[in-house]
Amino acid sequence: MIGDVVKVTMDRPLGSEHPVYGFIYPVNYGYVEGIVANDGEYQDVYVLGVDEPVDTFVGEVIAMIHRKDDLEDKWVVAPAGKKYTKEEIEKETWFQEQWFISEIILED
Repeated sequence: MIGDVVKVTMDRPLGSEHPVYGFIYPVNYGYVEGIVANDGEYQDVYVLGVDEPVDTFVGEVIAMIHRKDDLEDKWVVAPAGKKYTKEEIEKETWFQEQWFISEIILED
């Protein structure tokens, strides 16, 4: 899946509030329709490199965040050709990933 181009539908655009926990999303967050994750829902995605709220975004899967203590992994999508280091991805997703034990997997 890393390297694939996907269309992400935002259900929590940048600046929106989490419906249960109340934190604000500093990045666009959504899902890939048609791809079901281990939790039975569509695959969740962090979208990096887009600095305004958007409804949809087509970009490249650049990483996977493997949660060791949760059912599902998260994908990281960015504009085609844009790369991030593990440290940059960790910083961008910390607002939510701080509550999980995870590892960031990049393409070799």
